[in-house]
Order: sequence, then C-alpha cells, then structure tokens
Amino acid sequence: MPSILIIDDEEPIAWGLRRAFEREKYRVGVAATAEDGLSQARKHAPDVVFLDVRLPGMDGLTALTELRKIAPSAAVVVMTAHGNLNTAVKAVEGGAFDYLAKPFDLAQAIDAAKRAITRIQGEPVTAAEVGSDDIDLSPDAIIGRSPAMQAVFKRIALVAPTNACVLITGESGTGKELVARAVHAHSTRRAKAFLPVHVAALNPNLVESELFGHTKGAFTGADKARDGLLTLADGGTVFLDELADIPLTVQAKLLRVLERQEVIPVGGGESQTVNVRIVSATHADLSAAVRDGTFRHDLFYRLNVYPIHLPPLRDRIDDIPALAEHFLRKFGVANPVEVLPAETRSFLKSRPWPGNVRELRNALEHAAIEARGGPLQPEHFPEPASASGPAGIADRLKSLVVEWVRERTGRGEGEPTELHQQLLDTVEPALFDEVLRQLDGNRLAAARWLGLARATVRKMIKKHHPAIDEPDDEG
Repeated sequence: MPSILIIDDEEPIAWGLRRAFEREKYRVGVAATAEDGLSQARKHAPDVVFLDVRLPGMDGLTALTELRKIAPSAAVVVMTAHGNLNTAVKAVEGGAFDYLAKPFDLAQAIDAAKRAITRIQGEPVTAAEVGSDDIDLSPDAIIGRSPAMQAVFKRIALVAPTNACVLITGESGTGKELVARAVHAHSTRRAKAFLPVHVAALNPNLVESELFGHTKGAFTGADKARDGLLTLADGGTVFLDELADIPLTVQAKLLRVLERQEVIPVGGGESQTVNVRIVSATHADLSAAVRDGTFRHDLFYRLNVYPIHLPPLRDRIDDIPALAEHFLRKFGVANPVEVLPAETRSFLKSRPWPGNVRELRNALEHAAIEARGGPLQPEHFPEPASASGPAGIADRLKSLVVEWVRERTGRGEGEPTELHQQLLDTVEPALFDEVLRQLDGNRLAAARWLGLARATVRKMIKKHHPAIDEPDDEG
C-alpha cells in the first residue's frame, strides 16, 4: 500500500487531503511543521510527500532540500498559495515532482499522487538539474498571484531546464517576451545569448538573411558575409515573436534548424552546425493558419512541443494592484502602496484593459506624471484605449458584466438572487431595440439576425414595450 506524508500547518487542508487519500486506500501521515515532517520521513520513508511552502519554523523549500537527502526516492508535491515564478522554479530545480497552487481541487491532488506513484514504480525519481538559486529577473519580473498566473509559473519552471521548443500564445500586451526571457533565464543556457527577433518588424525580403545569414555577393548589397541571428545565438536562445509572419519560403529552412541543428546561409551551399533553442510567440491562431496553408503543419508541431498560454488581464483582475505597485516602483515612486488609494485600486480593477498589461503600464506612467508625486486618482489616468473591432468591443462588454456582477454581489445585503434574469432584463431591451432600429423595424429580418423565431421576437417586444402594437405586415 503506497504511503503519503502531508506537511501542512493548515488543519482544514491537511484533514481534507488525508480523507481523500485514505479513500484511495493510501497510508497517510500528517505533520504540521517541516521539522516533524522530516522526522516522520526518516522513520517511514513515504512514497509521496505533499509539502506546503509556508510553514512555521523551517520553510517548505528548505525542507525540500532535506527531504531529497532523507528520502531520495520520494516524489515531493509542493503546495503554495503565495507562490511566484522563483518559487515554482526553485521547487522544480530542488527535485519537486509537481507544483500545486492553492486553492486546488482534491481531484488534482489525487491525480498528482497517482502520477507520482506510477512514476516511482517505473523508475527512480531524480532531481532536475540544479541551477542558480538566486536568479533575479528584475526589472523584467513577471508579477501575479492569481491561479491563472500560478499555472504559467509552473509551466515555465517545468520546461526551462529542458531544450524543448516553447510556443507562447496570448493577446497582445500580455507579456509573451517576459515569459520567453524567463524560460531562458532559468535554463542551462542562461550564460549565453538571448536574442529576440520581432518578425513583423523585419523587411519580408530580408527575413531569411536576418535569421540564417548570407555569403558575400548573395544578393545586391551583400558586400560581405554576415552571420545570422541563429548562428549568433549559438548555445543560447532565439525568441521568434509574431511567428505567424514568417514567410512560407523561410519556414522550410527553419524546420531544418529544428530537426538537424543546421543553418545554411543565403547564397551558401554548406551548412553550419548550431546549438540553439527556439522559443516563439504569437497572438494569431496558428491552427487556422495551418488550415489555410499559410503556415507549415510540420513546423507548427515542432515549435508547439510545449505551449504556454498567457491569460488576458481581464482574467487576472486581482493581480492588477500588485502589477500597479511593481510598475510604480520602476517609475521611481518611493511608496507605491501609499499613492494607490482604495478608490484608485477599485477603479483599476473595474476599468477594461484591451491592451492588457502593456496598456496598464502606460496608463500608470501617465497617471504618475499627472499626480506629481501625490496620490493617484482616477482623473489622473488617460481615457481608455479605443479597442476597435469586435474583439475589443467584446472585451469591454465582458468587463462591464464583471463590474455589474461585483457591484451586486458586494453590497453586503445577503445572498444575491436572480442575477441571470436581472442581467437579461438589463441587456435584452437594448439588444432588441438596436437590431430593430438597424432593420427599420422589420421583425422577420430581426428574427433572422437574432437567430430566434419571429414569435419569440414578438414576445420580447411585448415584454419590453407593451404599448407598441404588433403590425400585421413584415415591417
């Protein structure tokens, strides 16, 4: 019967995990401190250890190092509600089998335990290659405590020590280059070059030369041979931003680099061996590009070995105050907490940010200049960036719905009820009125636009405008 040791000082969590694991027929031990947990590990040699990071006395990451000595065959699952990227990286580099961000479902913990035990039965659990423990990404630190960002930190920590290709996706302004830099900074390539290549900014006729280099006389203006970025980054990492803009003619040569680690300069016949890792990013739908034939499917699969998706800012609203404080420190504000009153924090969390973290940063810099060292007030911020197109409008609508729900659930007047119907009563009249206005009152056409039966449209009009008589014609 496999054995599990839980080291966590939060009694409800330890109790819940114990009950869940006992139902799975595991032998379970519980310790509230790292010191007690290490003592139990010496006596009972558990198969799996669930280890919290914040503990009274010795912290979890220090205990992880000791556990690797005491019980080297045990799989350690690190748990934390206060993690950041360095916490995740140190956990993985310290030999953790998995990393769970609190709060997590018991099903996730059970799944982690089963995977750990399966691995133990198949092969010994060995620590990842250990790198520097004091890597500092400042001033490019990635800020976030939300569950969405905890998931990103975990994926960075897992993939960084490998040589796998990473494809970072997400909307514009979410910080894809920061993630690419983090993957490089926490890898064994960190002492070598990190070269970002913004493909969209390159002359389409020169992309191949920029990436692969060229020989003397390869084309008009090539008066001397030149190494490409893939050669200059030998031993390090190349970050290809806006990947979807790579011309089809160049994609085949890039695939050769990935499969054979060889570069052929423009105008040259002999290949050069390179050792380079490719991290790429895009906000475009590469799957659609593959279907359309504008992006090679074989290259897509080679670059998408390990995907990391960055959430938009609207999906991590609770990270906004910490992001704001971080940016204000970068702008030289001595006491960022003091210059962000509660009213301003609420304003920042309720405002739509179609430009994501980049827009937030620029707005804060604007406000800091306007405030002249004093507290930042909502009036100090610029007008919201216009988000043109259906995507931007949809983002603003989502933000308004979030604000509407929070306003009603935060009144402290008991549990809210009938939110769904209240929302429908709020938006339905505007929807039906505008569609009818666009169609000059033609209800049959409105039914087609809305995807509803004409009887339903008639019913909605009577509901929201009972004084209006239904005409007999189609107008």
